[in-house]
Amino acid sequence: MPNISKKGVAMPLSPIRKLVPYAEKAKKEGVKVFHLNIGQPDIKTPKIALNAIKNSNLDVLKYSRSEGSETYRRKLSQYYRRNDIEIDADNIIITTGGSEALLFTFGSIMDLGDEVIIPEPFYANYNGFSIAQGVTVIPILSEIDSNFSLPSISNFEALITPKTKAILICNPGNPTGYLYSKDEIRELAILVKKHDLFLIADEVYREFTYDGLEHFSIMQQEGIESNAIIIDSVSKRYSMCGARIGCIVTRNKSVLNTALKFAQARLSPPTYGLIASEAALETPTNYFNEVINEYVKRRNILVEELNKIDGVIVAIPNGAFYCIAELPVSDTDDFAQWMLEKFRLNNQTIMVAPAAGFYSTKGLGKNQVRIAYVLNKEDLKTSVAILKAAITEYNSQC
Repeated sequence: MPNISKKGVAMPLSPIRKLVPYAEKAKKEGVKVFHLNIGQPDIKTPKIALNAIKNSNLDVLKYSRSEGSETYRRKLSQYYRRNDIEIDADNIIITTGGSEALLFTFGSIMDLGDEVIIPEPFYANYNGFSIAQGVTVIPILSEIDSNFSLPSISNFEALITPKTKAILICNPGNPTGYLYSKDEIRELAILVKKHDLFLIADEVYREFTYDGLEHFSIMQQEGIESNAIIIDSVSKRYSMCGARIGCIVTRNKSVLNTALKFAQARLSPPTYGLIASEAALETPTNYFNEVINEYVKRRNILVEELNKIDGVIVAIPNGAFYCIAELPVSDTDDFAQWMLEKFRLNNQTIMVAPAAGFYSTKGLGKNQVRIAYVLNKEDLKTSVAILKAAITEYNSQC
């Protein structure tokens, strides 16, 4: 039998999706499964975006431009300017989701064996994107005790080698919900400038910040115009995960010209996704005000209920809609699967994402889970009640 590629063997299973077969089996048995494992908001997509598709009246579903339509990129640049990010349409390449934006970025700035430093825990697919491009992830640990704040710059600097090409952050963070401060961004800017590195920021959760805090983009930081690359997407901003529209934003023309070659090789982003995304830019501000207020309420309920469970430690998220919780169990992979296969409370159970898959360092995160607070408030309360009962029963069997 022919062999599978080494890359294919090394590609990790998604910690977010790998338990899906167990959840589906439970559902077929009539069990209600509350999904806390995946960042699929239940917030309604803006009608203006959906109506744009319904009313498009296309005669032919044509290719779009490889870099995305000029009208969308121009309107998108105006969106960034409203957020104090001064860029032009020519600084943007539209991609098929933020995932493709990261793949194109890695392919444009790194060669086989090059290194990217990423604070862990981090979005699990960063591991997959790196393996697909032959890039080595160098993790730097952020800790729950400090709410997953930026590790010290001296620790970053100690990891830099001749193969280091970039530092990658997610701001606000998935899976931690941590929001980097202006001072932390400035420290990173000084570091990448000193060592001539790229600073890549996954900013897809930009709108979702809480407690009076504001997002500070790497594009707002002066002095790193050639170093800074933003990864962005409409998926979470407008609850449009299925549109599959993202983008690369940078003032570095060499990066843009190189990424465009990758974009041309895959032909074009999806036309209907572009239509919906362009229309979504007209979404009124009160949409975000309502969504943010809702997420704050959900976060507060989730954290409050989790703190009632003995032995649980939860980091307080200031952005996005995730948190990392440390549970009084030794192996959350086993625990999460057990809940789906064997545990029922009133014929209900929950699905969480074991956090080990959000770390690159083996052995870390084994007693942690990522929880996405994308359910309504009552369902969140019910879910945490199920979690509390499950922990008690699981530990009684050990």
